[in-house]
Amino acid sequence: MRELIRPSTVLAAQRSLIAISTEDGLNLVGEIASPTSGAVATLLALHPLPTHGGMMDSHLYKKAANRLPEMANIRIVRFNTRGSESEDGKSEGSFDNGISEKYDVEGAIEYIKSNFPDQPLWVVGWSFGTDLALQYARDPAVSGLILLSPPLRSSTDQDLLFWAEDKRPIVALIPEFDDFLPPEEARARFSLIPDMQIIVVADGKHLWVGEPAVYRVLTEIVSTINPAALPLPTEYEVER
Repeated sequence: MRELIRPSTVLAAQRSLIAISTEDGLNLVGEIASPTSGAVATLLALHPLPTHGGMMDSHLYKKAANRLPEMANIRIVRFNTRGSESEDGKSEGSFDNGISEKYDVEGAIEYIKSNFPDQPLWVVGWSFGTDLALQYARDPAVSGLILLSPPLRSSTDQDLLFWAEDKRPIVALIPEFDDFLPPEEARARFSLIPDMQIIVVADGKHLWVGEPAVYRVLTEIVSTINPAALPLPTEYEVER
C-alpha cells in the first residue's frame, strides 16, 4: 500500500545523536541520518538564525533528514550551533552573532572528515546558515555550497571573492518574495561570483513554508548532489 509523503513522514534511515567538539572547547548537539544502503554523499546543514527560532530541527532540515537518506542516498548531518536548542538538547556556549560560530562549522566539518572521509561533503545553509557557509565552510574537503534564502547579512565582498577565485560550485535558491534579499538584489550582490548558479523560485518565500516549497528545495538539493535519484517520489510504500 502506498501513501502520500506528508510533513510528518519519516522514511527509513540509520539515525544517531552525536556530539561535535569545537576548537574553543564546546560540545554541540547533533544528529546523523544515514541511508540504510550506503551513502553517496554527506550533506552538512547549517540552520537559520537562533535568535529567531533557528535550530537543527528547522523544518526544511528535519524533513531533509526524514526523507533524503531513503529517497536519495544522502547522509544528513544536522547540529545546533552554540547556545541553540532543539528537542534533542542544547549546545554549549552562547550565540555570538556568527563570529565564534566559525568554530562550530569547522568542528562539524572535522567530525565528518574523521567519520566519513571517502565521500563527497556538501554544505547547505539556510538564511543565517548561508553566511556561516560562505564565511567558514572553506575546508578543501567541502565539494560545494547550497544556499537557501541567503540574506548576505554578514558575508562581505571579500567572502564572495574567495569563492569566485576558489571555483567550487555554489547553488543559491532565491525566493521570488524573499524578505531580505529579493532576486534582483541577489543577482547584483552575487555578481562577484560569476560561475555560481542562481535559481529564482517563483512564488517562493524566505521560510519555504508548505509542502510544494519543501519539495522544490529538496529537489534542487538532490539535483546538485545526486541527480540520478530524481524525480523524488511523492508517495512511499507502507507495510501493513
